Amino acid sequence: MSDDPEAANDQQLAVVVAKPRSQVAIESLRAEGVYDDTRSVTEWTADSVAIPVTVPPQETQFREVVRQVGERRLRTLDDHLRERGWSAEEIDAAPSSWAVLGSVVLVDIGDSPRPAEVGEALLALHGEAGTVLARHGISGEHREPSVEVIAGDGDTETVHTEHGTRYAMDLAEVMFSPGNKAERARMGDVVDPDERVLDMFAGIGYFTLPMARAGAHVTAVERNPTSFRFLVENVMLNDVDERVHPYRADCRDVTPGFANEGQADRVVMGYYEAHEYLDSALDALAPGGVLHMHEATPDSLVFDRPIERLEAAAAEANRTVEVLDTRRVKEYSEGVAHVVVDAQVQ
Repeated sequence: MSDDPEAANDQQLAVVVAKPRSQVAIESLRAEGVYDDTRSVTEWTADSVAIPVTVPPQETQFREVVRQVGERRLRTLDDHLRERGWSAEEIDAAPSSWAVLGSVVLVDIGDSPRPAEVGEALLALHGEAGTVLARHGISGEHREPSVEVIAGDGDTETVHTEHGTRYAMDLAEVMFSPGNKAERARMGDVVDPDERVLDMFAGIGYFTLPMARAGAHVTAVERNPTSFRFLVENVMLNDVDERVHPYRADCRDVTPGFANEGQADRVVMGYYEAHEYLDSALDALAPGGVLHMHEATPDSLVFDRPIERLEAAAAEANRTVEVLDTRRVKEYSEGVAHVVVDAQVQ
């Protein structure tokens, strides 16, 4: 930290932080109310960036305060493309949304012209990022992403911080949906400390980590070996190894033994075809427990189809269902919604 009183009085200030910490630092500076989003984040040294601030922060960790860093920010992607000579028609075809996940920008490029220029513009807009990935969809049994590097250094491994939870991942190998952000945070809010939870499709820890950080004891099951590797890494990264029990397996192979040891207070089914596993979920869920069932549902069947499927499975198991809540998480595809049904099962 700099003790230069002259620097502290200068209105064009920035703080220097290590590149891997840039996203965490920006979130912290925003929370303090001192992040200056009218100027750009710029590279300071090979391993650090300078983040513009209005005054020196009191709560955010940084290496030093520096002056006159960060050009006046072009505020939108349109601004950057316009500066590159794009016509109004071309700008209309450019992406309208993207997500910054740690040091990676993830974008649906669509029918945009000159994807490489879009990527360079996004890097200029988000100085904390080093790679831009065009996302082309999810496929396969393990729901693996298809992506293409369109700008930057090509490093697809990153650590993304969200509501205090840290997610290490390789976005070329594992799925991470920015649109599920609110649902991930919500799962950390709904659990009580010391609840016994079964996360049947844990992935890299999307829901497991917020719940464990809130004090729940989570058995996290994931069969994709790459996702499981990041799940284990993220458990350690978030200091919840005493509360998370990871298994690399098919959840149907884990639930019988899990239920024999003691049924769950809560079961999370974060998979679009979760209804196919309802028999196993109900076996694992204690009477009075809560089930969170995800589904990709045509708009015309929201929320009737997932509720009917859940009620039919419960009746088959001689159990009853009380629906506690229903939510649209995001649009899954045109005419199809990602929904969640929360239900208490007796």
